[in-house]
Amino acid sequence: MSIPVPFSDIGKPSKDLLSKDYPIDGVKVEVKTTATDGMAFKVAGHRDSKTGIMVADMETKYVDKKHGVVITEGWTSSNHLNSKVELDNNLTKGLKLELLTSYVPVVDIKVAKLNAIYKKPTLHTVASVDLFKRSFNVNSVVGRQGLVAGAEVAYNAKEARVSNYSAAVGYSQSSYSVALLASNNLSRYVASYYHRINSNLEASGAAEWNSMTNVLGLEFGGKLVLDSTASVKGKITNNGIVGFAYMQTIRPGVKLNLGAAIDATRLNESSHKIGLSLSFEN
Repeated sequence: MSIPVPFSDIGKPSKDLLSKDYPIDGVKVEVKTTATDGMAFKVAGHRDSKTGIMVADMETKYVDKKHGVVITEGWTSSNHLNSKVELDNNLTKGLKLELLTSYVPVVDIKVAKLNAIYKKPTLHTVASVDLFKRSFNVNSVVGRQGLVAGAEVAYNAKEARVSNYSAAVGYSQSSYSVALLASNNLSRYVASYYHRINSNLEASGAAEWNSMTNVLGLEFGGKLVLDSTASVKGKITNNGIVGFAYMQTIRPGVKLNLGAAIDATRLNESSHKIGLSLSFEN
């Protein structure tokens, strides 16, 4: 029996096809390198096309596969100091512990979260505690033969109340998957599907309804693999937003991604978005 996906990944194939690889908010450059001893480094920069603001961050990651330890340190241009320590299968088989911290020295803001992830055949559970906000979140998924069902609950200890709850079901096979998610205290509903039509063509669609606003959103998209180095994506929403994306592997380790979002209801206005991302990896 296989381990089911985490709660956040129910419906992920559809979400990835409809939202990933559309760099429409500016220009992004990312460089990843890995040393011979396994130490990994990442530097990324992003310029927002609307505001012109530039942000950057750098990250180092140390991996000790023998002892199941991963240590990640990061520093952003807004002076956020981030760290993450992961312990996988140290205490018991299937259990992973994560400690995530963030510190902004200018305003003395501290964040610390502890995650516990337990996985075994037919079960995937994630529990998270915010040590400063005193909030608790737990979600769990059970699955068997492609069918998964899960629920998530968030509890605020300061206010002594359940702050949020969600539920989801999904079914997947080798070439397709469907999912239904009810989130935001069961007020937001999303139904989605993903279909790998053949080795070169994929299609996906999603419908979202908010019971609080009675607003319905529809989105459909697809991906076509042109050759071993290039592919294109497209999508359209019921609001008239048409998205395009082009992905190209220029050479091993160098990837270019172009994206655009065209507002078909306002073609003569400056409401359209374009962007690109360029990544380098050794």
